[in-house]
Amino acid sequence: MKALLIPCLTAGLLLTSTAGAQTVKITPLGSHEGEFCAFDRALVLEDPNGTRLLYDAGRTVRGAEDPRLGTIDAVLLSHVHGDHLGDRHQGSPNAGSCGQPEATVSDAPESGTVKITVAKKAKLLVGGEMASFFQMKVTKAGGEASQVQLVRFGGERDVKGVTVYSVPAVHSNGLSPAFLEGDHAKALEENGLTAYLGPPGGYVVEFSNGLTVYLSGDTGHTAEQETVVRRRFGAELAVMNIGGIFSTGPTEAAFVINELVKPASVIASHANEEATSGGKVKDGSKTAAFIAATKVPVHLPLSDRTMEFDGKGKCVTGCS
Repeated sequence: MKALLIPCLTAGLLLTSTAGAQTVKITPLGSHEGEFCAFDRALVLEDPNGTRLLYDAGRTVRGAEDPRLGTIDAVLLSHVHGDHLGDRHQGSPNAGSCGQPEATVSDAPESGTVKITVAKKAKLLVGGEMASFFQMKVTKAGGEASQVQLVRFGGERDVKGVTVYSVPAVHSNGLSPAFLEGDHAKALEENGLTAYLGPPGGYVVEFSNGLTVYLSGDTGHTAEQETVVRRRFGAELAVMNIGGIFSTGPTEAAFVINELVKPASVIASHANEEATSGGKVKDGSKTAAFIAATKVPVHLPLSDRTMEFDGKGKCVTGCS
């Protein structure tokens, strides 16, 4: 009897270990540890095979030396607005308040995205008309033009066993003159204009455990959220902007999740507010409104807290 029991127990332990290893780890890199704050956008997504993606570094990744980054295989950039591209960053953990984080270290004209790409020897995935601009930027910063890879709507790229697809976002994509040089930069600034780099975008990422994640970027409602993100890719997990004014607000974002994408769960993003206090959602916040209006589990991107998701989009550990 013992001889039969030991192999069964061993097999059970192996199955448990294998299942535990087959999760996608998602770690928010925000401004204040354990909170969801006004500038928070950046996420590191790690495949079970170890491939690590950085999504929209923004202002809360504290430079390329930020120890939270670790190895980065690819940087995914949705669009070139400073709060995503990285016009400046926080000088130290928890600087400023959650509602008004301090981000006093300038990253212009290179950008935080370019600096991280070069320092980590990572790929930089971009859409629209962004590739040629970033190839020049990355080369000037000491990297290789080949690091920058264009992936427009309908296209895909493989990053060490993880497949990244480009999907549309309904937003804008104007580059601040602060990232430009010479007379052209001066002319744009004097006329209150930006350099337009084609349409913005979002991404769908397919991981090796079967999990498909929709990264919305900054967007309003778009038909492709149903026809492409749900019907073509069947995204089980969404990372959805909820801030309003510049993109979907909490009730509009809830409509996207409930009626268009229909994932198993969603991570709130880009709330532009002090969404939590002590790691708990603040009453009356946009985040609270989004949670109340959404039919699937909503998870908070608490900075430095790793969440783990199985292949069906269910959070198995670390979620709030």
